[in-house]
Amino acid sequence: MTDTTLSLAMRNLAGFRITLAGMAVMMAGASAPSPFYPSLQQEIGFSAATLTGIFAVYTVTLLASLLVTGSLSDHVGRRPVISTGFALLALSLLLFWQAGDVAGLIVARALQGVAAGLLLSALSAAVVDLEPKDRPGSASVWNAVVPLGGLAVGALAAGILMDVTDMAEADVFGTLVAAYALFAAAIWLIPETAPRHEGVWASLRPRVGIPATAASSFWRSAPAVIAGWATGGLYLSLGAPIIRHVFGAKDHVTQASVIVLLCAAGAVACYVARGHSSRRVTLYGTAALSIGTALTLAAIGWQSLPAYLAALVIAGTGFGTCFYGVLRSIVPTVRPDERGELFASLFTLSYLAFGLPTLLAGIAVGIFGLTATTLAYGTLIALFSATAGLLRRFGTSD
Repeated sequence: MTDTTLSLAMRNLAGFRITLAGMAVMMAGASAPSPFYPSLQQEIGFSAATLTGIFAVYTVTLLASLLVTGSLSDHVGRRPVISTGFALLALSLLLFWQAGDVAGLIVARALQGVAAGLLLSALSAAVVDLEPKDRPGSASVWNAVVPLGGLAVGALAAGILMDVTDMAEADVFGTLVAAYALFAAAIWLIPETAPRHEGVWASLRPRVGIPATAASSFWRSAPAVIAGWATGGLYLSLGAPIIRHVFGAKDHVTQASVIVLLCAAGAVACYVARGHSSRRVTLYGTAALSIGTALTLAAIGWQSLPAYLAALVIAGTGFGTCFYGVLRSIVPTVRPDERGELFASLFTLSYLAFGLPTLLAGIAVGIFGLTATTLAYGTLIALFSATAGLLRRFGTSD
């Protein structure tokens, strides 16, 4: 190996680690605000329906951003898109931190959604681009493990700080703002993996584009993606209120444990499953989602918090492995200059599955109550997950 080749390999490895760290911090910022919502609701004074709207605006703007800019990094390069995304993310968290009314929270969450849409596809594509040559397949593992780990750490850190200090908002959001500003600058140190080419303006037309070589695997995997992310939506939106109102736990750490257990279990399961085929991983994921969700519903009926948390771990392993199995199936089927477009389509489907049921559940809570809505939503998820597994089990193998 020549000195030039060795130097390039070392730069690529450093870039691989920087992009993964950036993804972890980005996802930590997505979950960190969640434990603050009950306090903000009391301080500012807004209804549960308004809280649902604040959640929804993030998902809507994220999806719009993915539809418009999802393949932008394939045309202008990864670094400009990622740097812009982190700069916008820093501004959004600063606005959220300083918001004193509902309008301020909505603006902050809308901007955070735009930034996340820019970053999701570009960062994921950059991780695949910079994958170490001596560790083929590692990008798919870390593209599944790191986001889930980031979500878990963000929620856990926020919950702990809220219980131990009166300066939790400054500690959490101040740290995240500084980290995002740092990554907006640091990303220029990594190698550019997507040279500029024509078609920039055409790429900004709102659309969901799936590269032809990936279409078959993408749609075969779609039910598993929907099942996984709809499950995430169930627990991330209703999990903490269930802990508080059904099981009576008032401390923020226990309420945040829903996100922590779901995402941490998913991250660990993805890493453990890295040696198995994508089909086997996805089949396990759909089975774990169905069984784990059914067990959480039973635990709500028994009003047993330990049983509920244990069932969450099972569902979490399914949440993670469903997505990881799909990544393993579709990422190898596309060219490097199609990766941004592919990830944009995958995350568009994911966040539709995450956001739409969550919005409907928020409306239903006001009509039918928390417990009835959770039982109905969970039953549908369990049935759909089982169906997705059967479709994959008897479909084409890969």
